[in-house]
Amino acid sequence: MAELLSLITKPNDVKEIPEEKLPRLAAEIRKEILITVSKNGGHLASNLGAVELTIALHRFLTFPEDKLILDVGHQCYTHKLLTGRRDAFSTLRREGGISGFPKRAESECDAFDTGHSSTSLSVAAGMAMARDLKGQKNRVVAVIGDGSLSGGMAYEALNNIGRLGTNVIVVLNDNEMSISKNVGGIANYLGHLRMTQGYLNLKNSVERKLNRTNIGGALAKGIKKTKDSIRQIMIPGDFFEEMGLTYFGPVDGHNIAEITMALQAAEKVRGGVLIHVITKKGKGYSFAEAEPSRFHGIEPFRLATGKVRESGEAPSYTSVFGSEIVRLGMKRPDIVCVTAAMAGGTGLAEFSMNFPGRCFDVGIAEEHAVTFAAGMAASGLRPVVCIYSTFLQRAYDQILHDVCLQKLPVIFAIDRAGIVPRDGETHQGLFDIAFLSSMPGMTVLAPSNGRELRKMLSYALTVDGPVAIRYPKGSQDSDLVPDEVSAIETGRCDEVARGADIAISFLGPLRSTIDEVTESLAADGIRPTVADARFAVPFDRDWIRGLAGTHRVLVTVEEGVSTGGYGEAVAAWAEEENLPLRVVTIAAPNAFLAHGSRAELARQCGLDAGSIAERIRGLL
Repeated sequence: MAELLSLITKPNDVKEIPEEKLPRLAAEIRKEILITVSKNGGHLASNLGAVELTIALHRFLTFPEDKLILDVGHQCYTHKLLTGRRDAFSTLRREGGISGFPKRAESECDAFDTGHSSTSLSVAAGMAMARDLKGQKNRVVAVIGDGSLSGGMAYEALNNIGRLGTNVIVVLNDNEMSISKNVGGIANYLGHLRMTQGYLNLKNSVERKLNRTNIGGALAKGIKKTKDSIRQIMIPGDFFEEMGLTYFGPVDGHNIAEITMALQAAEKVRGGVLIHVITKKGKGYSFAEAEPSRFHGIEPFRLATGKVRESGEAPSYTSVFGSEIVRLGMKRPDIVCVTAAMAGGTGLAEFSMNFPGRCFDVGIAEEHAVTFAAGMAASGLRPVVCIYSTFLQRAYDQILHDVCLQKLPVIFAIDRAGIVPRDGETHQGLFDIAFLSSMPGMTVLAPSNGRELRKMLSYALTVDGPVAIRYPKGSQDSDLVPDEVSAIETGRCDEVARGADIAISFLGPLRSTIDEVTESLAADGIRPTVADARFAVPFDRDWIRGLAGTHRVLVTVEEGVSTGGYGEAVAAWAEEENLPLRVVTIAAPNAFLAHGSRAELARQCGLDAGSIAERIRGLL
């Protein structure tokens, strides 16, 4: 039997596949996604759950003229396969390969670069208005998940779409099991009734005729009032109707014919339309259906068992944080934890089980998470806000205005800081040092190993003000540190080797890299002084002053952008002090870093041991 997926070599080819063969196409797509993600890692459950929905959208839309905006974008694998990227799909998330998210530079069928949540509706509204102003007729569709609706920006956009009155189709991809109570005979009947052309024609015709006279207008208002009262009881989409959107659904998100009917009906409505589809995350792969959270974003795994391939690495920074915050929580009843839909990813599962009343997942609402924590801090608690670096950017104003301005003792546990492999530009954690260091009163630390992370958490609880502790995704090298690490003192580095002429100050999990650098330099008779900086703010001014006169060069090394980073701050201060010491910064370029492995990205940034050693040799 010929493979259907091989027939799709360019955009819109899916329209040529007979309708009765579409279920077979969906099965082939799921197989392709499973094989590739099992080898490369990636977002699995969300992609498996959106296969039929994406096929229906591609049958309805014409690419690249029509615009499809995927919220977050982590469900784009089927879209890539249906737009002629099947041959490149095996390179997914690999250096030089295709991205795991929509990328305009990759295909003209990708309307907008996405990677963060709750942005799609604003983008769709903007594109629809641009279309109207330019006199064009293309269709604009945004697909947003129920989880993304916990982000406030989505409601700002919904409110605006209803007011603009422009034609936008919003597809709400709802994969929450709790919604199943709304899927039944009455809900399906009303959904189908509202999607029939007869219903739409009757509704529009009656309202137009009644509104032509004063009496008719009053009658129309009365009918609308009665209708709205019934709708509030019977139709689950009343909220969206009140926002100014016409609601269709619920629709079976794995039934291509039903979705297509809804899309065709939505196209005939003037203004914004919301189609509510019900899907199952992880559909078609039993392990992902049973554990959709674990298979949301997963490392390479074994298809037969669903188990991640053994890496043999030491415990991760995330797991170290998770166990330590539980230990501290047992001692301190005032410790509370806040996260934004990332309880598992940030290591809070154990804390949540031990202290369910002190752990708060506020949904994909980083701004609210920070100000919520600020309110608790102002009331005498010690909140720990656990958010990935790339998502903490979304709460910049809240950190500055609601925390730092009032010197509130909020601790920010910043996971996935520095280089983040595979997910690309939207998920890199390279900017937090720069934006946090500029905030008055903020203390910024970076542990070089798990033992330092534990000590930094205890230290942060003694600080009467905001503290940020940044650490990377992946394993930590506590086992490589033979002795107990020294105490954490405000603004003090930890000198780990004493040499002459040149000094290296590294920030964060770069100890093993710097060890390789010093071994390489030793072969040339170069023996630098080396220090674990620990603090980006405030950095150790006394240690740097002590280098003046005995060392010619201080090299700072950090996994963050060079502009506004630790090294730039040290260099500016040394110049102000007129120290006879040249400061050279080795950091990531002030650019967006694409996807690849950690080693590949470090090499691109000049942050691998070989590149650092060569840079230092060049200085001497």
